[in-house]
Amino acid sequence: MREPLIPVVPMSHTAHIRSHRKPRRNASTLAMRAGVAGGVLSTLAVAGAAGSANAAEPVTQTLELPTLTADLATQVAQSADATQQAAANYELQAERDAAAANAAKQAKADLADAKKKAEAKKKAEAARKAAAEQAASRSAARTTLSASASTSTTSTVSAPASGSVATVIAFLKAQVGDAYVMGGTGPNAWDCSGLVQAAFKQVGVDLPRVSQDQSTSGTPVSLSNVQVGDILYWGSAGSAYHVGVYIGNGQYLDAANPSKGVVIQDLSGYPASGAVRVL
Repeated sequence: MREPLIPVVPMSHTAHIRSHRKPRRNASTLAMRAGVAGGVLSTLAVAGAAGSANAAEPVTQTLELPTLTADLATQVAQSADATQQAAANYELQAERDAAAANAAKQAKADLADAKKKAEAKKKAEAARKAAAEQAASRSAARTTLSASASTSTTSTVSAPASGSVATVIAFLKAQVGDAYVMGGTGPNAWDCSGLVQAAFKQVGVDLPRVSQDQSTSGTPVSLSNVQVGDILYWGSAGSAYHVGVYIGNGQYLDAANPSKGVVIQDLSGYPASGAVRVL
């Protein structure tokens, strides 16, 4: 029977040196290291648990934050709605105030306009009444003058009837306010020579139609000796461009122009060139 073979384990070439041998771990050393390791693991576990607990707190606070934010948003929205409603109320009130002010202003303007129209209507009525009265007065004066002319016995310039000058002046004054129309011979519109011719015709004196010829009819007189009823002319005798009749007190009556019509004027304002006497 062969002997069993014992395996040979090669040793390190430095195994015979004590300083190069691995120290053997005894049971006490292993137990101590196990205890230390267990303590460390326990400490890490406790720390981990504490860390987990501490980490859980912010999660709870973070979950509450959306609820607080929602409440705050609701309050802000309600406040904005209230502010917008207040602004709308203020705007509506402002519009009402403006409308009331405009209405009051318009009412005041309408009242003023109504007063003006009433005053204008009143003046127009007064003017129409005055015109009617004046027309009636003129008609009566013309009727009287016609009756006076029919009793006149004079047909020449040199020998008029007594009182005929007053008749001429009365006729002329009855035409004051009539219109001026070139070539007009009455009864409500005249030019200068047409009016003078019609006035003297009331007492039977037939004068030429135009001013140039009227300025040489009758007896020439100086302006310093002019009398009521004398014919005044402007321009040269025989070529006068305008005529009128002297009515006393430094005034004359004529059919002046389209803007004035038949008027009484001061001789000092428009001195005549000469005069002739036919009555």
